[in-house]
Amino acid sequence: MLVKLLYKPFGIIAGIIGGLLSRRLFDAVWGLVDDREPPTATTKRATWPKVLGAAAAQGLTFSVTRAAIDRAGAKSFEHVTGAWPGEKESDPAGDAK
Repeated sequence: MLVKLLYKPFGIIAGIIGGLLSRRLFDAVWGLVDDREPPTATTKRATWPKVLGAAAAQGLTFSVTRAAIDRAGAKSFEHVTGAWPGEKESDPAGDAK
């Protein structure tokens, strides 16, 4: 319990860094698709495929970047403190779903 509490500030900082990195990564990925700004759901002259593609690319880059940053933060925290800040194993019941 104490380890998770001590990890909280590291997790918050990692989340901020992850958000910034994921935005830059998404911009780079979208730049390969189109030279215009990525459309949002309310962009009138955007096609369905572009709107959904932009949303999918944004979700993917955000999730992958966040997972990588969270994992690196947990590994670094363990390296410094010797304690893992999260679960030791995944839930076997959750894996069967």
